[in-house]
Amino acid sequence: MDGELEHEAVFDRIPGWAGRPRSAHPLSGGITNRNYRVALGAEIFVVRIPAKGAGWHGIDRRNEYEASLLAASCGVGPEVVTFLEREGVLVTRFIHGRPVSDADVHLPGTLGRVAKALLAIHHAGVLADAFSPFRVVERYATVAREHRVAIPEEFEQAAAIAKTIEQALPISAPLLCHNDLLNANFIDDGDRIRIVDWEYAGMGDPYFDLGNFAVNHGLAEEEQNFLLEAYAGEALEPQRARLQLMRVMSDFREAMWAVVQQVASELDFDFRGYSRRHFERLLAAAGDSRFRTWLEAAAA
Repeated sequence: MDGELEHEAVFDRIPGWAGRPRSAHPLSGGITNRNYRVALGAEIFVVRIPAKGAGWHGIDRRNEYEASLLAASCGVGPEVVTFLEREGVLVTRFIHGRPVSDADVHLPGTLGRVAKALLAIHHAGVLADAFSPFRVVERYATVAREHRVAIPEEFEQAAAIAKTIEQALPISAPLLCHNDLLNANFIDDGDRIRIVDWEYAGMGDPYFDLGNFAVNHGLAEEEQNFLLEAYAGEALEPQRARLQLMRVMSDFREAMWAVVQQVASELDFDFRGYSRRHFERLLAAAGDSRFRTWLEAAAA
């Protein structure tokens, strides 16, 4: 969307909302969106308005809408109310629940419910858009070069590591994946773990979701194994290896996302430092004495 729409004007474009009394409050945490909690009588909604610069990351709002429909259909995402395609505005039902804290996410019960949610998502349906972390980092590098954003010197080494990982991973049928499993995107409704924010969703490798979740939350090895067992019924060596390798790719994607944010975002945030930290963690993982074993196990 070109420019930011004044949110009240956007609300008036939503079918059935024009002229109705309502109260709206911004929700914190949005970087590529402005999110509002809107109450109309007894009903509560969330309105997502794309922020300026969201297009730099290749986000397709229709794809987000279709992914949100699939997520809602399997009981993981919120109910989708409407989509204003021209503005890229998505309206969903508000989920009553509580955030999943940093401490909660390490509990076996939470890990089991996260695994159940991911399993439901991965078999919820098919999107037209694909997601590959290997292609995403290449696209981000192209965007950075086009806009004269300095690419960190670690990029070439990371790209070589990514090539090695891609060659080792077995070819598998792509499944619907979320691809951005940050803590802020989880809500505990008291029964299930619900997942919001589907703008990076696409058909891809479910082990990227598992690795992305694991690295974002700093899961220890025994916690990762528990997650895998809850997800797949077992945690065999090839599965553990694929998860470890996708942890590396998750950090590569996040590092290059932050490089693009240097031109895309208007937030006062140290995206250079954020990118550097993820490159450092990526290179440390690739320097682990077990890295070669992970590659061999994943290939097997």
